[in-house]
Amino acid sequence: MCPELILWDWNGTLLDDVDLCVDALNRLLAGFGYPQRYDHERYRAIFGFPIEEYYVRAGFDFTKHSFAELAEKYMEDYVPASAACPLADGAIDALEAFKAAGLRQVILSASNLDTLRRQTDERGVTGYFDRLLGLGDIYAKSKVEVGLAYLKENGFDPARAVMIGDSVHDYEVAQALGGCRGVEDAAPCKQLPAVMMRVDASIDPYNRGATQCLTA
Repeated sequence: MCPELILWDWNGTLLDDVDLCVDALNRLLAGFGYPQRYDHERYRAIFGFPIEEYYVRAGFDFTKHSFAELAEKYMEDYVPASAACPLADGAIDALEAFKAAGLRQVILSASNLDTLRRQTDERGVTGYFDRLLGLGDIYAKSKVEVGLAYLKENGFDPARAVMIGDSVHDYEVAQALGGCRGVEDAAPCKQLPAVMMRVDASIDPYNRGATQCLTA
């Protein structure tokens, strides 16, 4: 069955902001007096959702500083610095190819919706998407509920949706949405094979393990 809907993750998938996320985490740790620092490999090993649990794995002690305080400080650093982050290599080509194929495209993100819209507007890509689906706060618990509501509201069959992302959580979201597929599952469709392979090759330059999880 050929797909009709592409659900894009944003951070780390279309937006190449992983370097910034690692740097911002290390600055947050330094600012609150923690000695540990993370490189890309160690960051990938601990990152996940809800973000509050990721902060615990990073070593923050909420008895000293609340999650809300830490999250607000992180965003004060991340948001202005993210203006310098480019789109991922191949992102525009993939968006154009899916558009030409007549597929509807949506961003499904755990980011704050206002931040998400600002970032897509800054890069001139908002027009590619039927909807921007983000959260109403900065605490990034999960995007499952937002995705389910969109599918129900628009009458989409989850089996004809493809989730493209760079983390294990994106795989978990695809499963929670009711059978939404990863990129390789949809590749045999004659309508889109070259598009799917280009996307699969470009969505995650840092962690092929997470990408393969998405395409299992």
